[in-house]
Amino acid sequence: MPHPDDRTPAEGREDAAGRVWFTIAEAAAFIGGSPQTIYSWERRGHLTNPRHDERGRRIYTQQQIAAAHRTTRRNAAALRRVAA
Repeated sequence: MPHPDDRTPAEGREDAAGRVWFTIAEAAAFIGGSPQTIYSWERRGHLTNPRHDERGRRIYTQQQIAAAHRTTRRNAAALRRVAA
């Protein structure tokens, strides 16, 4: 599975500054996971300060999603080392 930093955004929307924004469903598709994964990242504080689109849905930048993905992977690796 490609890393989120390396993917070309397929479904996000780009703003005038060139940032790509994802709804929760789009972010889940971007990482190859489920919306529950994104909700979990929100609860754990990996995704903070969402903006809202015209329909009131929370949206996150591609950089926010990639950073949360990296943090989650780093935490999982640390847990595996401790458990070993």
